[in-house]
Amino acid sequence: MLLRMSTLLLRTLREDPADAEVPSHRLLLRAGYIRRAAPGGYTWLPLGKLVLDRITDVVRAELIAIGDQEVHFPALLPAEPYRTSGRWTEYGDDIFTLADRRGAEHLLAPTHEEMAALLVKDLFSSYRDFPVTLFQVQTKFRDEARPRAGLLRGREFLMKDAYSFDLDEAGLRKAYGRHRAAYQRIFDRLGLDYTVVRAMSGAMGGSASEEFLAATPVGEDTFVGCTSCDFAANTEAVATRVPSAGDPSAQPAVEVHDTPETPTIASLVELANARRLGGRDGWTAADTLKNVVLSVRQPGADRAELLVVGLPGDREVDLKRVGAALHPAQVAVFEEWAEHPELVRGYLGPQLLDKLGIRYLVDPRVVTGSAWLTGANEPGRHATDVVCGRDFTPDGTIEAADVRAGDPCPACEAGELTIRRGIEIGHIFQLGRRFTDAFAVDVLGPAGKPVRPTMGCYGIGVSRAVAAVAEQHHDDRGLVWPAAIAPCDVHLVVAGKGPQLDAALELGGRLAAAGLRVLVDDRTHVSAGVKFTDAELIGIPRAVVVGRRLAEGYVELRERAGGERIELPLTGLVDRLVDEVRRERANLV
Repeated sequence: MLLRMSTLLLRTLREDPADAEVPSHRLLLRAGYIRRAAPGGYTWLPLGKLVLDRITDVVRAELIAIGDQEVHFPALLPAEPYRTSGRWTEYGDDIFTLADRRGAEHLLAPTHEEMAALLVKDLFSSYRDFPVTLFQVQTKFRDEARPRAGLLRGREFLMKDAYSFDLDEAGLRKAYGRHRAAYQRIFDRLGLDYTVVRAMSGAMGGSASEEFLAATPVGEDTFVGCTSCDFAANTEAVATRVPSAGDPSAQPAVEVHDTPETPTIASLVELANARRLGGRDGWTAADTLKNVVLSVRQPGADRAELLVVGLPGDREVDLKRVGAALHPAQVAVFEEWAEHPELVRGYLGPQLLDKLGIRYLVDPRVVTGSAWLTGANEPGRHATDVVCGRDFTPDGTIEAADVRAGDPCPACEAGELTIRRGIEIGHIFQLGRRFTDAFAVDVLGPAGKPVRPTMGCYGIGVSRAVAAVAEQHHDDRGLVWPAAIAPCDVHLVVAGKGPQLDAALELGGRLAAAGLRVLVDDRTHVSAGVKFTDAELIGIPRAVVVGRRLAEGYVELRERAGGERIELPLTGLVDRLVDEVRRERANLV
């Protein structure tokens, strides 16, 4: 393949686009890989499409190697299967819906579990047909409320999704393990620094779930690791270590105190220590019980319900963790205080919530027998020694508190948690029988009785992976593509006209004939300095400069990643470059 920049659909930008928030967005736009077409939607220009296709090739090769079979489902789907599974309602505003000219409702597919289950039901009838795994690389749609960060959070994106069908749980675990290992090979080949973490299943459901997160400071996912063991998890899936319960009757009686002008935890702690509330010193925020009112709307519900979450006052509510715990409900901070005068803002305690009929869930640290300084449900008043299991009884527990660096590891006794940020590039699930149950997918088993297959689901954000690689592989001059997915193997920069241009085109033709992907900057209307700047911005692994020493039979080879520059004789250069690229390709397989 030989591309000439004089005719290539490519425009590089000297300045950062005003709306580019993260490095991948900024650099992919500046280097001419993508162009914004609509909020959350991008046009792939030739160089960008080459990178996208190379990532797709890596993904496809690894899945075919483990026996997956490729299919292609429609992106426009009828509503009925999603109504049957319940996800038409569960997805809520996150999906694009439309009606055809006859009024029949459809959606633009966010994922295809329903279609995969129906296809297997249609075609397979015997246990002899199993196990089977289907996969596709398909455009998906999600109605993001705030599409931003370029390819990282779009409304339209390219995704690989695979669906395994097995007759029993042992088969599902094997399929899950095969895909987990294949994902590791894929992301290794893409040159990504990633971590596999425990995760929540969300709209997919199922038992086991893990995410593959590419580490980057701009990632929207926060995940933890342990300083002493191999525990790693998305913060939404971190379980709080639960303290021992106590005897509620052993605690002192509740005492109510005047605490004027203390609507915040900080002001309350300051007053409590100044007045020695409850006859004690050393009050901290962790001794207080914060009660946060949330609005929870179930899918399809006309109105939201109130939920109060109780947690130690030194913690903040993490709405992502609450949302994960209460999925598929939509969760927001309660704001309509004037409509509920029975809820005393800033002085809310749990003592009356059961009488008000308001659901009350507490942090796992709020155990039976624990005593708290909390609101007395009267303006300007708090109570000490409000005891869980005596003065209030929660309706359950919820992982709602923020997770912090230094928190104890839930998996071992010695470690502490560290916090990192990452981009979700893959997610795998053991779905179980949610979808085969929904569509009554039964086949004849080996004993002559019906057997219902169990499913796994395995997704990779292909277009998102382009951005993830760009986030991890760039410098202050531009992109630095790994050889496995670079749009070209060699970038020929012509520093001059006449003989230099002729020599570069002849060299490019020989390299392309040998099977290399070559980009030649043969533009005659721009300076050599602009060409060098563009070469660094575009980020192809190696550049060959055909310039002033051509008359002596020499060219310059520049390695993009390390910055090395060496002058080489033109004689033998083709063989050298072909050998280098062939070795790279052999090592990547």
